[in-house]
Amino acid sequence: MKRMAGLSILCCFPFLGVMAQPPGQQAVVPLPALGADMKRVTVSGIDAGGFMAGQLATAFSRHFRGIGVIGAGPYFCAGTYSARSTLENVVTACTAPASPALGAGGDIAWQKAREFAAAGQIDPLAHLRRQRVYVFSGAGDRVVAPAVSAQVARFYRLAGAAPAQIQHARHLRAGHGFATDNPDDLPCDAGKAPFFINCGFNGAHELLRHLHPGMRRAPVATGAVTGKLLRVDQAAFAGAAQAGMDATAYLFVPKACTGGKCAVHVALHGCQQAASQVAGRFYQHLGYNGFADPNRLIVLYPQVRVSRENPQGCWDFWGYSTGDTSFATRAAPQMRAIMAMLDRLEQRRK
Repeated sequence: MKRMAGLSILCCFPFLGVMAQPPGQQAVVPLPALGADMKRVTVSGIDAGGFMAGQLATAFSRHFRGIGVIGAGPYFCAGTYSARSTLENVVTACTAPASPALGAGGDIAWQKAREFAAAGQIDPLAHLRRQRVYVFSGAGDRVVAPAVSAQVARFYRLAGAAPAQIQHARHLRAGHGFATDNPDDLPCDAGKAPFFINCGFNGAHELLRHLHPGMRRAPVATGAVTGKLLRVDQAAFAGAAQAGMDATAYLFVPKACTGGKCAVHVALHGCQQAASQVAGRFYQHLGYNGFADPNRLIVLYPQVRVSRENPQGCWDFWGYSTGDTSFATRAAPQMRAIMAMLDRLEQRRK
């Protein structure tokens, strides 16, 4: 695939511009070694972050025990309509397909995953059977059709995940967005930037309860968390080219996690939801930290850089960082950076 310099993702995600003050300029610190438990790592994301979550949980399946996908489709969605993976295919298959025949298919995604696995480009697919899966789709989603989101569950059924492991939350009113219980957010059916929608429940709490069923402590309010939110050096893990990633990321560390053995959740923002676009709304106010604080759960918030090639700040689920289909494999630079950050979290303090 040729790189599409200057081509805006607006062609397939008709988002409005979001203007926000930059996040607090706290000092950037090295990502700490916390002795995290890499046997209890999960990932979730909305929109482009949801597609990226599917890539991470499949390409590196041996490391992930659960996945949350909000308003997004199955693994390698951009390659499920034709052999090529292009931005045009994203429009055709992964957003609002004109017909079911043109839309992304869990069956095709599973076939592609088998091909990548047979070539040794992703982890063995047997690991997918143990993953817990949370899918959220809104009946009013006009950006990523509910039928596309449903293919995530189809993909995991083909992978052998038990029905009890898969929760598909279908909301009759929701538009495209991350569900909250915050009255200051947009109405549930709004489906417009910045895609935080008040549906009367906290979507972060719901997905984390499913992905981590052993975590029983009640979430706390945003203002009551006792853990630390750190602004960390992401550039150290993204390599010289940075692969479209920002120089900094965010990390929430509960007080109880300084001694090690805590689980980890990776939370991936959607297009137009990076810290440079909406300040701290994603990494501070969605509810991830409130759930994580009493439940010994570290939360990593990687960040995408807004650029001419990627003006909406989307995670790469069609190949802009690679120029070919390797964006969906272990060779993908954005995924390699996230995995390197997880490796650092697993290390123990010296």
